Amino acid sequence: MTNLSPADIRAAVEAASADAIPFLCDLIRFPSVSGKEQAAADCAAAAFARVAEVERVPLSNALRDDEDYSDPLPGLEYEGRSNLRLRVPGTGGGKSLLFNTHLDVVPASQGQVDAFAPRVEGGNVYGRGACDAKGQVATIYCALLAAQRLGLRLRGDVRAHLVVEEEVGGNGTLAMVRASEHADGCVVMEPTEFRILSSVRGAVWFRLICTGRPGHSGRAGDTVSALKMVVRAMEILEQYHARLLAGSRGIPLFDAFPNPMPITFGRVAAGDWPSTAPARAVLEGVLGLLPNKTRYQVMEEMRQALIEGGDNWMREHFQLEFMYRHDAHVLDPCHPLVTGLEAACRELGAAGEVNAMTASCDSWFYNNQLHIPTVVFGPGTLRYAHSNEEQIGCDEIREGAAILLKFLQAWCG
Repeated sequence: MTNLSPADIRAAVEAASADAIPFLCDLIRFPSVSGKEQAAADCAAAAFARVAEVERVPLSNALRDDEDYSDPLPGLEYEGRSNLRLRVPGTGGGKSLLFNTHLDVVPASQGQVDAFAPRVEGGNVYGRGACDAKGQVATIYCALLAAQRLGLRLRGDVRAHLVVEEEVGGNGTLAMVRASEHADGCVVMEPTEFRILSSVRGAVWFRLICTGRPGHSGRAGDTVSALKMVVRAMEILEQYHARLLAGSRGIPLFDAFPNPMPITFGRVAAGDWPSTAPARAVLEGVLGLLPNKTRYQVMEEMRQALIEGGDNWMREHFQLEFMYRHDAHVLDPCHPLVTGLEAACRELGAAGEVNAMTASCDSWFYNNQLHIPTVVFGPGTLRYAHSNEEQIGCDEIREGAAILLKFLQAWCG
């Protein structure tokens, strides 16, 4: 079947959503925090076996030795775990398209009740992972099931990577990329409100360990507070961020945002007694970066800023570690992947605005390392991701599946 009308697509997607939305609810029931995704992967494998070839791609602890491995959660084991690779083979002669999205979720938010008990209310699916990113998995499934029921035979392959550990740095995608996948285009599925994000900022997650000279509050002249060192380090890093931001202007799409690559201090631990200067303090945070800098440049500049801005004691008594290191990625908005997805959005009534992403995700692995043109796109909104009201609209899933199906017909032929 060729030249499907929007009405044909919407009817097929509407029918397929009767299976896709219960599938999403099934996925949400699994508390698939990073390291514990296998049951969700088994559920996804069983569902996708109806519409695609499914391959389990085993993971190995050797992944820890990769220079791009992220370890904000140390001690994760990989033996016995796997990603999923899906393939709907084409008839030949068309361009291939690869989808990527993730099965892992962040833990329940403070105050979130029954995070892994999905509920459907008012046309929305609620629960951890509803939009980030199990709703994306369900959208891909809905599109492929609708294509199958329509008898749509594409010339190019449709592939998908359903991965673990996106939330802690992308180790699942890293493993797939090291297997040297090839495709003519890639869509990383994240909640973007149907915006086409062709530029994505990078980031480094850092851990700063400061060592002081502990002692009683009555001998303040003999002590060096590691906590005060961390406070000073935050000031230095804020100043470095201001310089980095000022030097990162003039980059298309990012300039629309006042601060597209913020610095965030997320956690500080220090001390064990109110009247004792602490011997050790640990600061953890994240710093964004744009494509004018590499992750390695920013890591070294942060280190130099602390050396140059600190006093004599600090220079000799800090350790800076990086648990997550992603470069930014940029795809020309005029690339056919972008313009083709724009056209599919317009035909189905979605705006399809081309924009930049001011968070980081796994897209850079495909775009930068495998040189596969890549965008980030999907239903849902980041406003609800990681929140105690995480949700996605059932209509958003149907709309996303319709757009994907229309785009697949044009891209894969």
